[in-house]
Amino acid sequence: MTTYTYSEARQNLATVLEKAKQEGEILIKRKDGSYFVIRPLIVDESPLNVEGINLDISSEEIVDVMREIRER
Repeated sequence: MTTYTYSEARQNLATVLEKAKQEGEILIKRKDGSYFVIRPLIVDESPLNVEGINLDISSEEIVDVMREIRER
């Protein structure tokens, strides 16, 4: 596991995040001796899974609008 000082991590944040992605975890050590762990969060759901909006419009109305747009 790679360890960075707080100053190194702050100055090279993009590198630290990429390294955490590759290795799984990165340690950051502060001057007072405390340690912190940075690790990637694994999300199980698709970023395309978005909640729909209820517009109170029927499928027939949608088809009518699409036909009108295509006729232009």
